[in-house]
Amino acid sequence: MGQPDTIAAGVLIGYGPSFPDSYRQAGVYVGRILKGEKPGDLPVLQPTKFELVINLKTAKALGIEIPPTLLARADEVIE
Repeated sequence: MGQPDTIAAGVLIGYGPSFPDSYRQAGVYVGRILKGEKPGDLPVLQPTKFELVINLKTAKALGIEIPPTLLARADEVIE
């Protein structure tokens, strides 16, 4: 997820690209460059993996009930 520290700090819901997956893609690019490909010839890739993180502690403090169907879809739930 885009900003895991901000979710733990109190943001209610976060949805964004997976940082570990983005780092993996960057590593693949570095490998291709080290093997001789020109950086300008490499395509720009969009993120392929996204993460949904829900902070139940914040939801409780705000008096918001998160639907069970949304909780089931979350990649991470902070309690």
